[in-house]
Amino acid sequence: MYFQIFTVLFPVILCAFLGALWARSGQRYDSDFVSRLVLNIGAPALILSTLSQVAIDPSLFADIAIACVLVSLTMALLGFVIPRLLGDDVRTYLPSFVFPNVGNMGLPVCMFAFGEQGLALALIFFMVLSVAHFPVGILMAGGREAGGLMGIIKMPILYAIALAVLLMMSGAVLPDFLNNAVSLIGAMTIPLMLITLGVSLYSLKVSGWGKALLYSLIRILGGLSAGLLVVWWLDIEGVARSVVLIQSSMPVAVFNYLFAVRFDRQPDAVAGLVVVSTLLSFVSLPILLSWLI
Repeated sequence: MYFQIFTVLFPVILCAFLGALWARSGQRYDSDFVSRLVLNIGAPALILSTLSQVAIDPSLFADIAIACVLVSLTMALLGFVIPRLLGDDVRTYLPSFVFPNVGNMGLPVCMFAFGEQGLALALIFFMVLSVAHFPVGILMAGGREAGGLMGIIKMPILYAIALAVLLMMSGAVLPDFLNNAVSLIGAMTIPLMLITLGVSLYSLKVSGWGKALLYSLIRILGGLSAGLLVVWWLDIEGVARSVVLIQSSMPVAVFNYLFAVRFDRQPDAVAGLVVVSTLLSFVSLPILLSWLI
């Protein structure tokens, strides 16, 4: 079992470590460009190539999507109440509670742990959060530039989701030439996500380690608790249950730091959450996987 957990986590840690080494070497790495490339081209292609090849029951698709929304709402409640109780700025910490790293870390962990089915189910969770992350995350951070409905309509990932759902509902498949193309493009997504994560973690300037540790524990353990409650309530079992629990207990996403920088919401404090929660996840994930695998 321990070797199986090692085989799941080693590629994740290795790619992130390579990213950190690249940053340490002083070589230029345009994280903003790569992130946009992944979100607007790589992720939509990965969604299409994966969901068009894996049979998922529409009701299970809906259950995962609903689970994602319910976990997010639960964490939003925690993210609103806890900072207020501790005398902290809610807008600084709220996005970090609601938007975990279900892409850079969640997708590869679910893929290596549960294969193509795990990746497909994890992508559903990722899709729902991705559509909400930019408009809702920006508003949470205090910005007025979310773009509203038009901002969502302009996201390529939305059309990949719609096409993937249409293919699943109709039983149709992509033509070979198109499937080969999106598979090739989608294959770059997870490695680039992990390398970018490593670069970002190395480059962040952290402050307030004690508070970062407290909030990181709440993010990971609170997310897991919310996930457990939701899968019990929705009666989600098997691989789907494991995927929801893994995605729910992911560390803080790097994009929350970018929002904090953009809207001047204590970026060093949010950087501490990203770094500390990610380091904690290297401890929590093996424990969680030993229970789920």
